[in-house]
Amino acid sequence: MASRELLGLAVQRMPALRPDEKLLLWDLVSDEASFASLSRPDLQSILGRRLEAASWTCSGLLAEAESDAAFLARIGAFHLRFDDPRYPAALREAFRAPFGLYCRGLPPPQDRPCAAIVGTRLPTGRGLEAAIALASGLAAAGIPVASGLARGIDAAAHRGALRERGYTCAVLPCGLDAVYPPSNRSLAAAIVESGGLLATEYPPGSAMHKYRFPERNRIIAGLARACVVVEAPLGSGALITAEHALQEGRDVWVSKACLGGSRSAGLDRLASEGAPALEDAAGLLADWGLLPPSSAARGRAAGSAPAPAEGGRLASSLRGELGLEEAESAGAACG
Repeated sequence: MASRELLGLAVQRMPALRPDEKLLLWDLVSDEASFASLSRPDLQSILGRRLEAASWTCSGLLAEAESDAAFLARIGAFHLRFDDPRYPAALREAFRAPFGLYCRGLPPPQDRPCAAIVGTRLPTGRGLEAAIALASGLAAAGIPVASGLARGIDAAAHRGALRERGYTCAVLPCGLDAVYPPSNRSLAAAIVESGGLLATEYPPGSAMHKYRFPERNRIIAGLARACVVVEAPLGSGALITAEHALQEGRDVWVSKACLGGSRSAGLDRLASEGAPALEDAAGLLADWGLLPPSSAARGRAAGSAPAPAEGGRLASSLRGELGLEEAESAGAACG
């Protein structure tokens, strides 16, 4: 592996550094030798802040990067840095965009917007049907679908896109050496085989932690021009994804079919604060101007799509409602 690529893997592994700090370091350090020689005082001087004492060293991170490179080569994966032209353009514009992503499959196409479809792990049958139908409709129109590979709505969204042989991206809260949840391993394989993508900012061997689910959700939101919440109780991790989308100035929609349902209290709150209700893919395509005029008129009617909700109003209402969804709190909350 080229020296610069190995250096990127080492920078990606640096603990306690924000994405912008990793970018700063990447711009300042030109080669492996310079990186390996950096001490904690050197790093503190570059970053302008104090770093807690830690067991890791820059030379040790380079050794781990070599192992990462070997692992990625073995499974046919790669590291996609922020400065790579294949890095998703929408994600590059996001606040706290990852310095890099470990990827297996093909990066999202750059010539069309992406839609995120998210929701609870414990959906109703109506929610599953709505997620599959929406993802299928978007995929049939050539729109990439992003989600988090979780049980329930996320998995249904990926399957809906695959049903139409469309592009779908699954963002993981763990390394590429593991699939979470394990029950979706076959779905993950199908995504890669179809020409889609598994992506994560966490290096191989990263253990599961609750805080990684909301961090994963910010990437899902960052990838997409719009986020559709299909079904979500209060406290659902899908509401965290919606808040990230609003903070990025992206559109947030709710599934019209699931409003008022037994698993939709969070969804109903989004709608009460102004999130437009979406009946099918045509409503979103019409809002994006991707339908012929006659079809667009039908799409707007079907989707009941007023102007997308303004971020400030919705985001402020969500901040007090992002507790853990009771049924999902056993080791995987906020996903």
